[in-house]
Amino acid sequence: MKKTLLLCITIGSLMSCNNKKTAKNESVIKTDSSQVTINKEEMENLYTRLRNDFERQSKKVIQPAEGYLEYPYLIPSGFYKQMWDWDGFFMGNYFVSKGKPEYLKYWALNLIKGIDQDGYVSGCATTKGPRPIFGKFAMKPFLSQGVYLASKGLKDFSWVKPYYGQLKKVLEYRERTQQDEKTGLFYWDIAMQSGADNNPAMNYFQEDKRSFLAPDASTLQYKEYQAQAAIAKVLGKDMDAIVYIEKANKLKKAINTYLWSKEDQIYYTIDRETGDFYKRISYSSFVPLMAGIAPEVEGKAMIGKYLLEPSHMKAKYGFRSLSAKDPDYNNKNIIVPFSNWQGPVWPIANYIYSIGLKKYGFDKEVAWLGNKIGTLLLKDMERHDTMHENYNAETGVALAPSDDHVDENGNIVGFVSWNLCIENVLDGVVNDNWMLLDIN
Repeated sequence: MKKTLLLCITIGSLMSCNNKKTAKNESVIKTDSSQVTINKEEMENLYTRLRNDFERQSKKVIQPAEGYLEYPYLIPSGFYKQMWDWDGFFMGNYFVSKGKPEYLKYWALNLIKGIDQDGYVSGCATTKGPRPIFGKFAMKPFLSQGVYLASKGLKDFSWVKPYYGQLKKVLEYRERTQQDEKTGLFYWDIAMQSGADNNPAMNYFQEDKRSFLAPDASTLQYKEYQAQAAIAKVLGKDMDAIVYIEKANKLKKAINTYLWSKEDQIYYTIDRETGDFYKRISYSSFVPLMAGIAPEVEGKAMIGKYLLEPSHMKAKYGFRSLSAKDPDYNNKNIIVPFSNWQGPVWPIANYIYSIGLKKYGFDKEVAWLGNKIGTLLLKDMERHDTMHENYNAETGVALAPSDDHVDENGNIVGFVSWNLCIENVLDGVVNDNWMLLDIN
C-alpha cells in the first residue's frame, strides 16, 4: 500500500485531520479563504513534470570557461550574464543534488581566483574579471559553505588544501569590515549587498549611511564558521576547527541575545547607530530558521505568528518577501536599478523558508509551499519556456524581468537560476530526499 501524503494545514497552526472523511491518497489543506484537496499522485506528477522541465532549463545556466573565468561557470540565464555569488551557490547545490558537484567546485574556484591580498572577493565576476559595484560589493558569506558542500558531494577535500589559507583571509576580511565590535553581529554595507536588493529592513540607498545588524548576514556568517571548521577538521587542522566552532557558537548566542524580540517573537534588524530594533518583518527575519538558530519553541512561535499568517507573509501564491502589513508592501515589477524584495513571491526565498519549515517540523506547510511554487513555475515555463525571478503574491502574475525584455528573436529572456531549487523542495516532499544545506 502506498504511503498517504498528509497535508492538513491551517493558517498559523496545525489541524487534526480525519482520514476517514478523505478519499484514499488525498489530503485536505485549509487556507484562509478556501479548502483545497491535494492528491498524492498529483504531487508526484507535479514533481516529475518539474524535474523533467528543469533538466532542460538547467542547461541554460552553464557557461563554458572563458577569459578570466577559468572554469565552467553558472549564470542566472536570461536577463543576467554574470556569475553571481549566491545565485551560483544555490544553483551549484542544485547540481550537487543531481550528482554533478563539479559545478559548485568550479563556482568556488572562479571566486577564489579573485581573492585579493586583504581577503576581499567580489560578489560578481565576468569573463573580463571581478565586477565591483555599489562600492566594493564584497561577496556574501557563502564561499566556505560552497567549498564544503562541493567537497562533500565530490567525496574529496584534497583539492581545497592549496586554497585553505585564502578561505581564512576571506573570513578575516569580513570580520574587519562587517562585524560590529560591541555585539559581534554582522551587517551589510547596503541592502544591495545582501541580495535582497530593496529590503526596507535595511539601507538600500547609497546616500543613506545607516547600517543594520542583520539576521541574514549574521546567520550566513555563522554557517561559514561551521563550514570552515568542518573543512579544517577534514584537513587535519584541529586547532582551527576548535576556533571556528567557538566563533560559530558565540555568534549564534549573539543572534539570539540581540536580534530576537521576546515581545514580538521574531528576529529584527538593529540600527547600529541607535541600538534599537528596526521593526520591519521581511525575508531577512526568517533566515536564522534556515540554520536552526532559534530554539524550538521560539522558532515554532515565529513561524505560526508571521510566516503562516496571511496578514503578514503567507499569500495565495506562496510566501511573501515582506509582510503585507508593512507600509512599503507592494508587488511592483522592478528589476532596474534593483529587484523588488518588498512583497513579491521569490522562489529562492520560498526555498529558504522551506528549510526553516522543515527544521521546525512543519512538513505539511512545506508541501503546501512546494505545490504552490511548483505549479507557478510550471505554468510560467509552459507559457514562456523560461521562468521569472519573482511573482505577484496576490495574483501569481510573473513579474521581473518584464515582457519587454526580449532576445534577438523576440522571445522573453526570463530568468533561470536558483528557482531550480524548488525541485529540491518537491523531491523532499515526495521522496523524503531533502536538500537542507546542513554542515555536518
